[in-house]
Amino acid sequence: MKQTARHSAKPIAPGALLAAALLWLAVIASALAVVASTHQVRKQTNTLETLRREAAQLQVEWGQYLLEQSTWASYSRVEAIATQQLDMFPATAERIVMVSHHE
Repeated sequence: MKQTARHSAKPIAPGALLAAALLWLAVIASALAVVASTHQVRKQTNTLETLRREAAQLQVEWGQYLLEQSTWASYSRVEAIATQQLDMFPATAERIVMVSHHE
């Protein structure tokens, strides 16, 4: 005759159930915190990349403004406007007067 092994189930102590439940809640809370922090990091990374693109665009604009400024302030342009619009002309050696400073 075969003997069947009987397993006797031991009752789980209430403290062990409470500890398991608390550990399970800690795992769930930890998982939710990981999801929240990952989402936050992705948002901040997206913001950083947007700001970097904007900074690069502003750098390009700054370069264009510097080029425009140098074009408007070029010596030949200023001389042409002074000659044509203001009837100015370069000083000759005969028209230059040196003034000495007396104390």
